[in-house]
Amino acid sequence: MRFASLLFCSISLFASDQDDVISAVQKTFDRMAAHDGPGIEALFLKDARLVAIRESGESTSTAITDFATRTGAAKYKLLERMWAPQVSISGRLASLWAPYDFHRDGKRTHCGIDQVNLVKTPEGWRIATLIYTIQTTNCPDSPLGPVN
Repeated sequence: MRFASLLFCSISLFASDQDDVISAVQKTFDRMAAHDGPGIEALFLKDARLVAIRESGESTSTAITDFATRTGAAKYKLLERMWAPQVSISGRLASLWAPYDFHRDGKRTHCGIDQVNLVKTPEGWRIATLIYTIQTTNCPDSPLGPVN
């Protein structure tokens, strides 16, 4: 009986951490849509980086402060949607992998894969790196349906 209680407690904590990791990434997308630069920065470690990998193989790396400033000042609607996130957790390290699509002013501009590494801090899960592919052609239809 004691083993079953311990196992249930471990599973519950893991499920909670998984939900918290997914939530931290989703909050990033929500704050992008709200053009909330300071809110975006609060979800990342101070020295976090975003790395974009284009279809050509070219990659660019951006500091979170630059990304948050640029996103906060954007004059167009932003929407990023992920689905079927896969989360792996080991202690204070987590990784999320998910397909996504990205929309600007209601039009899908690209899709790809988000790969996010997070660190559990006293304040909660914070993003250390967000690496994503950018695919501009042959994007599959999202299981989330069309954007309204």
